Amino acid sequence: MIGLKTFHSHLDEFLGKFDDLGRRYDHTINNCSELEKVIDDYSKFITNKRNKETWEQMEHLESIDLSHLVVDLRKKSALCVAIMEKYRALKLQNGMDDVSDYFENIESCIEKEFGSFQITSKSKVLLVGSGAFPMTPILIAKRTGAEVVGIDIDEEAIQLGQNVVKKLGNGLNIKLEKTLVENLDFTEEATHIIFSSTVESKYDILDQLYTCSNDNVVVAMRYGNQLKSLFNYPLREVDGQKWIMVEKILRPEHVFDIALYKKA
Repeated sequence: MIGLKTFHSHLDEFLGKFDDLGRRYDHTINNCSELEKVIDDYSKFITNKRNKETWEQMEHLESIDLSHLVVDLRKKSALCVAIMEKYRALKLQNGMDDVSDYFENIESCIEKEFGSFQITSKSKVLLVGSGAFPMTPILIAKRTGAEVVGIDIDEEAIQLGQNVVKKLGNGLNIKLEKTLVENLDFTEEATHIIFSSTVESKYDILDQLYTCSNDNVVVAMRYGNQLKSLFNYPLREVDGQKWIMVEKILRPEHVFDIALYKKA
């Protein structure tokens, strides 16, 4: 276990790097390898058991400075993950495709996304926050044959994502759209809905989904609590008259965990 002071200085250092690299994104692959290294290091930091023990000690101190640092780190790291997906999509366009440790971590987590609520070829899957390198839609469509729709509010991410799907998922039943869940007809048809862990408003959107989704939908909410909350938006209480949590999939070696919800 590392000391509290050292732990705090590591967080400050990561925040400085995310802030700097986020500002330097210029829609090219400049700074790509530098950002990949920082995010891979951060992923290892988040999943390190010794750091979890130090985090638990720090939580007991209830420091206002720590609370602000956590919020800043979560926002800046989420932005940098979005940028890193853009880098990977741009590299693919240029004929390069290497998988960083972070992406391997995410891809291996997709395997058991829905626990006992498995996706089949008849499923209709909606991903909220599909990003510029839509790994989840491609992997789901490839492995199950399900119809998959990904949505995002970032126009550049959608355009890059569509190029990725053309290259890696040609012929698969995948659509990517820049829209909101309430404006998408597919939302009512979806049997499974996945929320990216870096979508800040995911619980507000879940609340909206109650009226625009079908009664049997299963929602997979990617989240991170405690140390993982440095990299993901954490669990929140839901309206028990609308949604109930039916399963939790805890994955200590991965950067996020998953909570499954069904309508009450």
